[in-house]
Amino acid sequence: MKEVTLKVEGMSCAHCVSAVEKSVGALEGVSDVKVNLDQGLVEVKFDDSIVSVEKIKETIDDQGYDVVS
Repeated sequence: MKEVTLKVEGMSCAHCVSAVEKSVGALEGVSDVKVNLDQGLVEVKFDDSIVSVEKIKETIDDQGYDVVS
């Protein structure tokens, strides 16, 4: 398992947290997603042989948030 922490802009409420956690968590290969709303961070544990960091970033972007790192 790999772990990545992404800086995400545009999240401002519990709905934002839920949208990101549900969409990223639904990806095959993702085992855990934690959003820190105050810091604008998304921590993801995933199997990089199944899903890529780019796919995770795309999924967050599709929810309307900007991944900056």
